[in-house]
Amino acid sequence: MNDASSAAANQETPLTTATSHAPEHQRVIASEQYITDLAHSLRSCVSKSGPAADAGELVEGGILTSANHKAWYPNIHPVTWVHKLFSTHHYGNYVVADRKTSATVWEDMPVYARIGMHLLFACSLDHKFLETHRLQHLFSEESLKQGLHFDAPESVIQIPHFIKTYHLDLSELLEPDIKKYKTFNEFFYRKLRPDARTIHHDPNSITSAADCRLSCFESISSATKIWIKGKQFTLPHLLQDEALAAEYDDGAIAIFRLAPQDYHRFHSPVQGKIARDPVKIGGTYFTVNPMAVNENLDVFTENVRVVTVMDLQQGDSTGSDAFDQCVFVSIGALLVGSICMTGGGVQGNSLRKGDELGYFAYGGSTCILLFKKGAVQFDEDLLRSSKKGLETLVKMGEHIGVRL
Repeated sequence: MNDASSAAANQETPLTTATSHAPEHQRVIASEQYITDLAHSLRSCVSKSGPAADAGELVEGGILTSANHKAWYPNIHPVTWVHKLFSTHHYGNYVVADRKTSATVWEDMPVYARIGMHLLFACSLDHKFLETHRLQHLFSEESLKQGLHFDAPESVIQIPHFIKTYHLDLSELLEPDIKKYKTFNEFFYRKLRPDARTIHHDPNSITSAADCRLSCFESISSATKIWIKGKQFTLPHLLQDEALAAEYDDGAIAIFRLAPQDYHRFHSPVQGKIARDPVKIGGTYFTVNPMAVNENLDVFTENVRVVTVMDLQQGDSTGSDAFDQCVFVSIGALLVGSICMTGGGVQGNSLRKGDELGYFAYGGSTCILLFKKGAVQFDEDLLRSSKKGLETLVKMGEHIGVRL
């Protein structure tokens, strides 16, 4: 390659889209031995989330240690070029960080997570492999195993590194003294000070249920065209209730994806009460990272989840009885062994906007909010970014839409 060609190849270009995907490749599962070997590879990647012997870091072997985490690739290619390449192959994600300017930022993914998920989801791997009992058992086993590890007293050694890695602001915590946390999980599902988040209390407003990466769509059909690629994703599969699903046919949907660095408690996005006792649906623990959600894998309808139907307070909208409920689904993910319902756990409980519904233990996780067709209008900036395949960073209590 001549100097001019090399310079052109390395020229930084502005981000135009985050929806490109890796080229299609066919991969044949040749034997049971192949499945076994790949399962062992994944187990090895997952097990790297244990503590290093001397540093208390989230990844062993120096992959993300403070001395070795600097990447070599920026020395060869401009960072923007590398991020676009990584986005294509789902090694990280662009997200909208500023709702006013639509400015995007790059969110990297830990190396062990890249390797483990790439083994499973890259290159359009035959997803029959992922549907095998062996892999589903592995996900559940490893999720529960890691849950036990992060509930152990010795896991507290990982808290300082976790704070440093994700630049967490301790001043907003209800308990800012990290020595008071008895396990890593206690810190992971930490509580915030009551004044740490501003709740948008307009009666007709809908607020974010969590600190998260948010996608909003006016209809479920739009969501499945742009974002949710699972070939079996339907409301009956998600809710496991045919009658309830029929009420929300092609309604509006908001998807709240919580990354590990996020505050992991979720809250009521509306004012009302719990219409019926929440229903837990068993399943596996596929990752909810876009790498999986954007592939033909039925992440949301296969993962462990809790379905909560909420009555909306009368007079909270224009008064139409057709739109007096919404459905909130909390979904477990890779390395999340528990979904704990707190304020939203019992039929008849009254909820103010921003009241706590529950929390997730360690790992990434997602909440889904459903409204009936024509019942809501999500904010235009959120719809615009979601149509481009971009999630938007929002805080719990932030305005995301209005009831019609």
